[in-house]
Amino acid sequence: MIPLFHDLSSETVLVFGGGRVGARKARRFAREAEVVVVSPAFVDADFGGAERVRAAPDPGDVAGWLDRTAPALVVAATDDAALNARVESEARERGLLVNRTDTHGDRDPGSVVVPATVRDGDVVVAVSTGGASPALAKHLRERIEADIEHAGAMAELTADVRERLQARDVPPDDRRAAVRAVVESRRVWKLLGTARSKARRIADDAVMDVVGDDS
Repeated sequence: MIPLFHDLSSETVLVFGGGRVGARKARRFAREAEVVVVSPAFVDADFGGAERVRAAPDPGDVAGWLDRTAPALVVAATDDAALNARVESEARERGLLVNRTDTHGDRDPGSVVVPATVRDGDVVVAVSTGGASPALAKHLRERIEADIEHAGAMAELTADVRERLQARDVPPDDRRAAVRAVVESRRVWKLLGTARSKARRIADDAVMDVVGDDS
């Protein structure tokens, strides 16, 4: 499987299953998509603001739900293997992305595995075991969290540096070297959490060392 980041803004994600797995999937996708969860019952959990529809679909009802919601992604998260299988097959026939939560390891072509993710601002790190070991993915995510602290602020800072250097028509190789100098500065990283204005001054000094004044 090849990892990709997919923008689901203004799209619909349809989740079959109102248990804890369905709730977790709903929370994840509700960050940017419209999420509809279909289930005869819902656990007492956070569904991320998703629309919850109380219904008990059987395999024959799946096509109708896909017609009504027109999802970009379908999640099969029920405790009924036959229903999950129909959700998967109907989604594939329509060329939709599908995430089936009751299968592990080898996946059929077109499957989507939802990774464990760590976020800091616009910086996102995804960890996946291909669905084989969610516990390991979660453990690795927790280890990575500390490593990318303030990465979002660093992304904002270096984006600004790049824009200013481009405006000065600084050659690409020099721009890359200057941005790398900022990213590799331990002082800048340390100050991003407590004194961002000072971090920016230190970053400017690092850039000046590479490309000269007026950076």
